Amino acid sequence: MKILVINPGSTSTKMAVYEDEKPILLRSITHSAEELALFGDVTEQQDFRRQLVLNELHMADIPVQFDAVIGRGGLVKPIAGGVYEINQQMLDDTLHGCVMHNHACNLGCLIAYEIAASIPGCRSFIADPGVVDELSPLARISGSPLMPRICIWHALNQRAIARRYARGIGKEYEDLNLIICHLGGGISIAAHEHGRAIDANNALDGEGPFSPERAGSLPAADLIRLCFSGKYNEKQLLKRIAGKAGLNAHLGTNDMREILERIQQGDQHAQLIVDAMLYHVAKNIAAESAVLCGQVDAILLTGGMARSEYIVNELRRRIGFLAPVYTFPGEDEMEALALNALAVLQGKREAKIYD
Repeated sequence: MKILVINPGSTSTKMAVYEDEKPILLRSITHSAEELALFGDVTEQQDFRRQLVLNELHMADIPVQFDAVIGRGGLVKPIAGGVYEINQQMLDDTLHGCVMHNHACNLGCLIAYEIAASIPGCRSFIADPGVVDELSPLARISGSPLMPRICIWHALNQRAIARRYARGIGKEYEDLNLIICHLGGGISIAAHEHGRAIDANNALDGEGPFSPERAGSLPAADLIRLCFSGKYNEKQLLKRIAGKAGLNAHLGTNDMREILERIQQGDQHAQLIVDAMLYHVAKNIAAESAVLCGQVDAILLTGGMARSEYIVNELRRRIGFLAPVYTFPGEDEMEALALNALAVLQGKREAKIYD
């Protein structure tokens, strides 16, 4: 089976071609701020990014002939985990319907569907998008019935890492209780109980620890007062939640490598802010142990920041008493997408219907 994988991010489009389980092409196409500034809304980038994917296939001398195209899922309405065949309802919701978040991941299903539609017999899918919702009933309740808790998290990578860890110890993901923390531009932390993420934070909209570019949980009354201060409009304030927030707001950059270099050179303010971020990450990881009633088999750290010895050591110092801590730097999203599509094509898994 030949599978094309498309994973749009805020500043890049990752793509891959797999023949069954084997990758034969892996590319990450970087988009400059100047290029993306030409577009108003993220969805306006669809043709631009699709053509770049096709150009990479042409340069690699790979014909546009696939059994499936699978894209990173967008921020549509909450759904159960799994593989979904892209249908008109999903496209409509992504373009016009329930999507409230202007994120590049929304392009995944649009581009995958468009390319697959041009190939006879080719199917298009998404898998485990960031809106996968398996929260327990208790987790959904907040202090206001006007604002129930929702989760927007790194479902695809967390699930891939969980299964990878389980395979490595000769067990099934569904047999384990895990706390998984994705340390990226946003930070998501989830409690996985026997194959279900029963609690996870909204890592995009303002919940949990602050991150390189997101504010995390904020004092609610202060935020309301800021909204009515007249100093900012709605768009500017939303940027203060995701974008110009977190380390970016405190230190003027979201580049963790640059910030760690500043710390090595003696920048005490940068160290204070990073240590504060890790303090809140550890506190939120510890909170998820209460969700699992202390029955935690392992804590898994993943994402780009898990490459940093400084970050991992500081987190391990604070949370190592809860359970063994293992690191899986980076992410397994491309392989996870390909294997999800392959499982459907081979009849090992059934594609769900989005409605």
